[in-house]
Amino acid sequence: MQQQYEKKSGMSPWRERLHEIIFEADTPAGKAFDIVLLIFILLSVAVVFEDSVSNISKQLKEYLYFAEWFFTITFTIEYLLRIYTIKRPRTYIFSFYGIIDLLSILPTYISLILVGSHYLAIIRMLRLLRVFRVLKLVQFVGASNNLLLSIKASRHKIGVFFLFVSITVTIMGSIMYIVEGAESGFTSIPRSIYWAIVTLTTVGYGDIAPITVIGQSIASLVMLLGYAVIAVPTGIITSDMVFHSKKKTNTNTQVCSNCNFSDHDDDALFCKICGTKL
Repeated sequence: MQQQYEKKSGMSPWRERLHEIIFEADTPAGKAFDIVLLIFILLSVAVVFEDSVSNISKQLKEYLYFAEWFFTITFTIEYLLRIYTIKRPRTYIFSFYGIIDLLSILPTYISLILVGSHYLAIIRMLRLLRVFRVLKLVQFVGASNNLLLSIKASRHKIGVFFLFVSITVTIMGSIMYIVEGAESGFTSIPRSIYWAIVTLTTVGYGDIAPITVIGQSIASLVMLLGYAVIAVPTGIITSDMVFHSKKKTNTNTQVCSNCNFSDHDDDALFCKICGTKL
């Protein structure tokens, strides 16, 4: 019977069960695993916070060091298990969560070579995005999915827009370098481009400011263009969000053990991508 199961699914029953626990939260074991994982993520982030506070770091340096390595080794084992329980590991390794999971464990290992790089482990906060699916927060699941899909659908338009913005700040910065010169703080074209970016985004640090009439006129134009910079990408993403919000939101946590696809219909029995039984 076990051999027939393995031939049908390509995975042994215990490996299939392990996949269900690690990747899904529809079962008590799977939900418990994810909740423990989320707690570990929060504790590991707290360790990074405490380690950055000099007074606490001096007093608890040894404890914080061992805690960081404990969480890193735990997350490493979890990452390897996720790879092991997928028939096609590449689908997980190069997925959004796969890349985040890898980046969350690398800083501690890199710190063996580059001192201080372990603070980059703060990227583990991104792993908390799983909480929406784990706790079945339907509204948040739908909102997060719609946002990701909207950004993905808008990436080409946004890319063209940012290319236009890059060209604009380069031209404006170069003109200001010619008009104002080093006397006004525009000592080089890169520094002038920095001023153009700060002005265009309406941040306005004020560390560099034009003093000539022509320079101030150009600065006024750049400031006005700044409102368009804010409005255009917002409109692009919003239009796509309206489109995706009309689609049905699926709240199950089933993940295909073959291709790692997770956006299945709530009543799905087979993966819509590769046909593997869920």
